[in-house]
Amino acid sequence: MDDTILRVDDIQKFYGNKGNLTKAVDHISFSVRKGEFLGIMGSSGSGKTTLLNCISTIDTVTSGHIYVEGKDITTLHGSQLADFRGKKLGFIFQDFNLLDTLTAYENISLALSIAGTKPSEIQKRVPQIAKALNIQEVLNKYPYQMSGGQQQRVAAARAMVTNPAMVLADEPTGALDSNSSRMLLTMLTELNEQLAATILMVTHDAFSASYCHRILFIKDGQVFNELHRGTDTRKDFFAKILEVVSVLGGEQNDLI
Repeated sequence: MDDTILRVDDIQKFYGNKGNLTKAVDHISFSVRKGEFLGIMGSSGSGKTTLLNCISTIDTVTSGHIYVEGKDITTLHGSQLADFRGKKLGFIFQDFNLLDTLTAYENISLALSIAGTKPSEIQKRVPQIAKALNIQEVLNKYPYQMSGGQQQRVAAARAMVTNPAMVLADEPTGALDSNSSRMLLTMLTELNEQLAATILMVTHDAFSASYCHRILFIKDGQVFNELHRGTDTRKDFFAKILEVVSVLGGEQNDLI
């Protein structure tokens, strides 16, 4: 049985015109299996965020194809695109993006409402995801009444409640202190292991990347290297990531 969730097939993304052409993504191909935790690493300007934006349909590819659960998403337009984003993708942002005037329950249920889920199904699913993420006690609280960690989990619940094919995280620890970063990365690991979430995380941080199963290193819009964690401890995997980062060269400080 083919458990491929995502297949990126020879995509390119160019900006500018012939006189001044930037190849942000230059012939990239890879696949992601269901339940995989994939990291995408690279320095600023490497093309990693553009790649994620193409997968999330925020950006359109110049050429090539992207398949999610076998469907070519590069052919979607208008309401089909909105439907795909609402039902197939979950997003985790570094600043949580919770709505201050809504309770945790309302923030989580909003994702289902937008996807057109029946109220009876919403009443069933929100408590289920809250239990899985251990946030039942904050469902009736507003964001300002919660700790940072609780807000993180509410944001993750919102991302997961629609049962998305993939959860996308762009530099999710970028604005967090080390303790909050560890909490978020531990939570992403829980989502991956306990809820079988397929996660794609863009990061320039080797410590964050060490939580992943596999890492694609992007340089100048192309896949420069790939690392599999396998049976390595996170500490050993971290050391291997740093080795690749040193070979990548360039903006060392931006990658560590």
